[in-house]
Amino acid sequence: MADLGCSIVAASADTLDNAVAMQRKAGVNFPVAYGVTQADAAVMGSWWSDDRGGFIQPTEFMLGRGGVVLGSLYASGPIGRMSADEALYLITNRERRR
Repeated sequence: MADLGCSIVAASADTLDNAVAMQRKAGVNFPVAYGVTQADAAVMGSWWSDDRGGFIQPTEFMLGRGGVVLGSLYASGPIGRMSADEALYLITNRERRR
């Protein structure tokens, strides 16, 4: 597959040590930010769960050139996440229409 010129960035409410451990365990090579707070979640409009010490539910954004939001997904539980195939489909179709 051709290079799509895309970047992936993740963020977590985890500590630095836990975020690095998750990154290694998952085998990902993209940046993983850590220490997301409830205030950060509010800025993104994300669902914040207070159980287990507090954590942000998955929030996904697809940004186009210039930072324009092309799509977003907000979860409030274990469902509602974009798969890699869905992201590739969105990106390739958008590029094809350009």
